[in-house]
Amino acid sequence: MRTHYPRTPHLPWSPGATSDDVRMTDLAALAGTEVVVTEKLDGENTTLYADGLHARSLDSAHHPSRTWVKALQARVGPRIPPGWRICGENMFARHSLAYEALESHFYGFSVWDGDRCLGWDRTVEFLRSLGIPAPPVLWRGVFDAKALRALKPDTGRQEGYVVRPAADFPAALFGRVVGKWVRPGHVVTDTHWMHAEVVENGLGSAAALWAVRSGAPVDPTALAAAVGAGPGGGVSGGPAGPAREVPGAAGPPDTPHRAAALAAADALDALGRTGDDRLTGVLAALLHGTRRTALAPLLAPALGMPLARRVADLVGLAPGLHRPYPDEERRAGLARMALAADLPVLHAVSGVLADTAVAREQVEWSALHAEDVREPDGLAGAFADLSPEAADRCLAQAREAYADGRIATAEEAVAATWRWRSGDFPRLVQLAGPPGSGKSTFGRGLPGVATYISLDDLRLARGSRADQSANGDVLREGLDRLDAALVPGATVVWDATSLNPHQRSLVHAVARRRDALVTHAVAWVGEAELAARNGRREHPVPPQVLASQLHRFVPPYPGQAHRTWYVGSSGTVEDRA
Repeated sequence: MRTHYPRTPHLPWSPGATSDDVRMTDLAALAGTEVVVTEKLDGENTTLYADGLHARSLDSAHHPSRTWVKALQARVGPRIPPGWRICGENMFARHSLAYEALESHFYGFSVWDGDRCLGWDRTVEFLRSLGIPAPPVLWRGVFDAKALRALKPDTGRQEGYVVRPAADFPAALFGRVVGKWVRPGHVVTDTHWMHAEVVENGLGSAAALWAVRSGAPVDPTALAAAVGAGPGGGVSGGPAGPAREVPGAAGPPDTPHRAAALAAADALDALGRTGDDRLTGVLAALLHGTRRTALAPLLAPALGMPLARRVADLVGLAPGLHRPYPDEERRAGLARMALAADLPVLHAVSGVLADTAVAREQVEWSALHAEDVREPDGLAGAFADLSPEAADRCLAQAREAYADGRIATAEEAVAATWRWRSGDFPRLVQLAGPPGSGKSTFGRGLPGVATYISLDDLRLARGSRADQSANGDVLREGLDRLDAALVPGATVVWDATSLNPHQRSLVHAVARRRDALVTHAVAWVGEAELAARNGRREHPVPPQVLASQLHRFVPPYPGQAHRTWYVGSSGTVEDRA
């Protein structure tokens, strides 16, 4: 059934309301409510369904400006549940405002299940899964008319803003809880846009990312530019900043890389994967020649660390599926691998990168085994009643037990993890990252630390932090201190480069003996930034030593500790696993 989108009333302080507009006169329904304020875009109100679309008028006729959004609906329509509709703004044609760097020609601002509007967070999640962006959020919090009146939109490029509840609400409440602020004189053209020549609004580089998410054909060159790899794959001129060389890049996305990206898109389409799954898989295939160490920092400015890390992990894990693996250990290995990567996406990427018949056969065999790897239903929520650290510990131990085949249900997981439910265990935060990555600054800023063990400090106590001649003795002293410090309830930080699994394993052995919750805090920044930071340090590392350490740096994967924090160039935790 087609549904007309209701008229949005103007907020009492909206200067753009005319005599025939509807105004909100009573804001009582918003009192005490968490609201989201989004930018009001200057486009054509459009509603998408599983089987079609219409503009504000239910019988809207064809117009050239609607061709693009019709193609979008054809791609995403099959994934819109029956009875649902997506309301948004068709931004293809320029109206009163000119846009030069849109993320898409369609933005969704609400999703409806029958007569109920979904909450904002669920709306954004669903739209993203279809490859549809939401308008920028300008403010969020408990409704405060004074704070909203203080918002100052740039009226030269923004039409205004819309206020709506963060929670879901019924259609009957729309006029009381949704309101808009519109700039004065917002219609500045003499001729209505529908009767003028269509002038297309401009798309920014990020539009290539949303196109891939939505299931559109992949443009490898545009996609590489959008993530900062540039048209040549090794040079950036994208949204992350000025053009730069990408350390560890394999060069331009040449024919094999382009072909791999296109093949990955086809493979993921066959699996019905869209949204971020499709994007990360295609990017992993396109950039698989770039070292994993360099890849996450390269992609983080455009994608954010969580997606950047997912792409890097796909690139790092995919070659492993090309090699023979003992079948009796395969299920456990795949269950642990699933903590870092979505297994169907990983197998799709690995399959298109396999360059021999033997490798392809190994991927196919692994994919068959992966079909039996399913985390027990309800496992992630089984520990919701515990303290955060106890919940993290129990979930990690339950996943390990599942990988080992010792549990199969959430109920069994709860029974198997009783010993950690109280949270009465030591906490170890193991920093990992090369010099200049910011790991020590991050570690020293953590609250509630009982003992801080820095190998540099131990060397300094012996005479010089730069003296590496007694590293064996320094390490033994540090491990002894760690063993003594890991007592129930205490938080201990281990500050060393911990560049590879072997170095980390020595600390893990002590943590296991003391039954500690182990957190990897991985400082993962770009090589160029590392070099620049190193030059500014009070105790810089010789460039050749830094280069050697970068070559040996293997960032931990999720699942190699009870939990993992990824610290980006901001110096804060940008991703958790």
